[in-house]
Amino acid sequence: MSDGNPPSSQPHQKSLIERIGHFLSGEPQDQEDLLEILRESQEKHLLDSDALAMMEGVMHVAEMRVRDIMIPRSQMVVVPRDAELETIFPLVVEFAHSRFPVIEEDRSKVVGILLAKDLLGCVLRDKNLKVENVMRPANVVPESKRLNVLLKEFRTERNHMAIVVDEYGNAAGLVTIEDVLEQIVGKIEDEHDDDESEEYISQRSEKEFILNALTPIEEFNDYFSAVLEDDECDTIGGLIVQRLEHFPKKGEKVEIDDFCFEVLRADNRRVHLIKLKLK
Repeated sequence: MSDGNPPSSQPHQKSLIERIGHFLSGEPQDQEDLLEILRESQEKHLLDSDALAMMEGVMHVAEMRVRDIMIPRSQMVVVPRDAELETIFPLVVEFAHSRFPVIEEDRSKVVGILLAKDLLGCVLRDKNLKVENVMRPANVVPESKRLNVLLKEFRTERNHMAIVVDEYGNAAGLVTIEDVLEQIVGKIEDEHDDDESEEYISQRSEKEFILNALTPIEEFNDYFSAVLEDDECDTIGGLIVQRLEHFPKKGEKVEIDDFCFEVLRADNRRVHLIKLKLK
């Protein structure tokens, strides 16, 4: 007589659970112990590399705070409260964001959020409308909020963006649900991301360049007539990790020969974007 459970799947599931349970029987004493056990589990093929990376990401998110990943206010793409909606279209097309902070007077005073999807219908109804007529309330969070708490709030409140404020109530930056998820699963690409474009090196000024972290060292050397080399890596991103001897965060810098490298974007898996300044 059948008990309603598919018998074919039971032996495999039980075996896997027993294997993991047996391996974890050492009872980790702290987070570092647990991470070490997870890494050993991956080496023993109990976990694949993607699962391990996500587990590490989840643990790191529980320790990180909003200030660690927010986009600073100096880099926010904003719209003025009193701007006419028609004048906002070029900005929306250029940056292709779905949400824009609405400011009053300066960037430290965010008074709402403009959703790009609200623009077209409103303009068709009334060309004289201003941003303040259609903006929505801003979700505000402190810099000190933990990312795991913020992620739960994003999900329960169905928000996708929050304005980050400092201890004085001024806007310090913004954070999106995508920013938080990228700490767990790695970089999330969409059709508007250009960080991973085929162009490895982009010149911004006479002595400043933006580099894709996947730029081959050989191509870098050809471009800058340099002699950088490393036997353990093939890309500029890998070279930076080797020189720093740890996985870098956004804003970390390292000088190699006549070059100053600054990490512009990185997740828990690899470096993505680098700023280069020539000495």
